[in-house]
Amino acid sequence: MRTVLELRLLATPKAAPELRHRLRGHDFEVRLCATELLTNVIDHLGEGTPVTVRVMGTAADQGPRTRIEVTDPAPRALPVLLSATEVEESGRGLALLAALAERWGVEQWPDRKTVWCEL
Repeated sequence: MRTVLELRLLATPKAAPELRHRLRGHDFEVRLCATELLTNVIDHLGEGTPVTVRVMGTAADQGPRTRIEVTDPAPRALPVLLSATEVEESGRGLALLAALAERWGVEQWPDRKTVWCEL
């Protein structure tokens, strides 16, 4: 894997447009998935959580892919894919990610976790 971008930042609402700007050379789907993963940290762990965002190019049997990873310090706070209704204001982030990504998942360690997806 070739790391294209590695960015350490605090998960805040202002960090999302900064991340999109840093990824401006990538497809819309890459920018969208990266900001959705960052937004999940803000929503579920709180503003100011330190994160590391990585975007990497991979070579796969089915062709090149882009892997997006967001690492945070909460190994037990796992993402859950929800079925949001039309009237709910939240709960669509991972559903959107799952629809766009070839695959996604979580890697856990004692002191952190990484939520990732491949496009």
